[in-house]
Amino acid sequence: MRIVTRSAWLLLFILLLAFAAKNTEPVALRFYFELVWQAPLVLLLLAFFAAGALLGLIAALGTLLRQRREILRLRNEARGSALAQEAQSAPAAEA
Repeated sequence: MRIVTRSAWLLLFILLLAFAAKNTEPVALRFYFELVWQAPLVLLLLAFFAAGALLGLIAALGTLLRQRREILRLRNEARGSALAQEAQSAPAAEA
């Protein structure tokens, strides 16, 4: 299974490398106020992909932190409940 996975990653890398090699022409990205940025197409695509991935991670971070707090609260609650049950059953076992 590891060979299949690595082969798939290698194939994807080769395809992306070929895509990058074919798209090296400079393109102009025009902003407001006559601001122009010229760079190879593949570099612009990579930059905007990375920016999108970063924004996606930032957007998911709030949910992730909220879920971690909830899990911690539930663990503490379960731990307290288990200790309370032990305390109740201990006097009954002694009698």
